Amino acid sequence: MRIEFERSGGFAGIQLAVSVDTEDLNPRDAELLESAVASAAFSQLPPRLLSAAPGADRFQYNLAVEEGDQRHEVQVGEAAIPDTLRPLIEHMSVLARTGRLR
Repeated sequence: MRIEFERSGGFAGIQLAVSVDTEDLNPRDAELLESAVASAAFSQLPPRLLSAAPGADRFQYNLAVEEGDQRHEVQVGEAAIPDTLRPLIEHMSVLARTGRLR
């Protein structure tokens, strides 16, 4: 499974981005990300999840998950993140900042 992540916006406008193939991770980290994708029912999410009240200083997240020949992309605003998607965004944010999950 390949996961692409990008965070933009926010007060300072600092962009985070990372792309990872779970086959390149240790088994524990791969399972953590794959489980987060499954728990979010990622492939069932609509392509855009935006808040009715966007704010200038809020983050915008772009995620894409490829598995086999299937690819699904989701754009989500910080105020519109479903609780089920939050763990995946948190894991990918840590990975983008530190280069590792923990």
